[in-house]
Amino acid sequence: MATIEQQRVGSNGAPVWQLLVWLGSLKFTLVALLLLLAVVVRALTLADGFTWWVAPPLGVLALNLLAAILVNPLFRRQLPLLLFHLSLLALIVLVGVGRMIYLKGWAEVSEGAAFDGQLVKYEAGPWHSWALDRVRFVNERFTINYAPGPRRTTTLNRVRLFDEAGGSRVQVIGDDRPLIMRGYRFYTTFNKGYAPVFQWRPDAASSPVTGDVRLPPFPGEALRQHTSWNLPGLAEPVWVQLEFDEAILAEERASVFRPPARHHLILRSGERRFEMKPGDQVRLGEAGLLSYQGLRTWMGYNVAYDWTQPWLVAAVLLAVCSLAWHMWRKYRQRSWLSSADNRG
Repeated sequence: MATIEQQRVGSNGAPVWQLLVWLGSLKFTLVALLLLLAVVVRALTLADGFTWWVAPPLGVLALNLLAAILVNPLFRRQLPLLLFHLSLLALIVLVGVGRMIYLKGWAEVSEGAAFDGQLVKYEAGPWHSWALDRVRFVNERFTINYAPGPRRTTTLNRVRLFDEAGGSRVQVIGDDRPLIMRGYRFYTTFNKGYAPVFQWRPDAASSPVTGDVRLPPFPGEALRQHTSWNLPGLAEPVWVQLEFDEAILAEERASVFRPPARHHLILRSGERRFEMKPGDQVRLGEAGLLSYQGLRTWMGYNVAYDWTQPWLVAAVLLAVCSLAWHMWRKYRQRSWLSSADNRG
């Protein structure tokens, strides 16, 4: 008696069935794997890291596995084997989708300031939905503890979250306790630093503008606590450097990251040089008046988005369990001892 597969090949649907057999063959698997290898190597060599390029070859592999499941009768006869290959199919699809919708980036938010939806640097898949502008939280304050060395131990960051109804709540996050909003995960990092706060009053404007200027990370770049920025009405950038003498982080005892008790700024605008303490103000030509309000801190956050992660874990667990089930069914009726051992 002819098998179901033979009947299908002999029917009018033979070309479709032969196509499925070819798509599910090991030769096509080899082609798909070579394509995936080539794309992965190419993606790793790109400076901007387009890792979502691996999604198309993963789609080809998923098509190969789906066709193999459809044309191989062994999978339909053995439920554990079918579940194992379906979980592999789910893994391939989820990895491919994850590369298309993911986001990995970096944000900086000053103490007391709200997250403005902007990232300092990022990479994202082409299908990412971009809902960062709907993430609303304020970095209220943070505490970073250091052991002797100094060696960073714990980071506790108090943030206030706002919902669309106007309500708010407080949450403490850290390196391993993320803030999760709109599917985005915000983790604190070792990158943090100081940010002088200035008020700029242009002569042509009726109201002043207040903002901070973030300096490079501390203590990672402790010897380079300077930066420059542009002020409206000035042709050249303004350069500022933070100066202080005290040791913030101790070598031989536990310590906490904090702003220096005493400090001053060195500010340069064109050929002019100023030293400023909190409350000081300087006139920058005819452009306006710059006032130094004080020093605050900023925190750097790792930002991640990929809703496929928990489903990937579930697919892996299903693959492991179904494979264990298959192996148990296969060997449960076989003796673990050889025939020679049984005769002895």
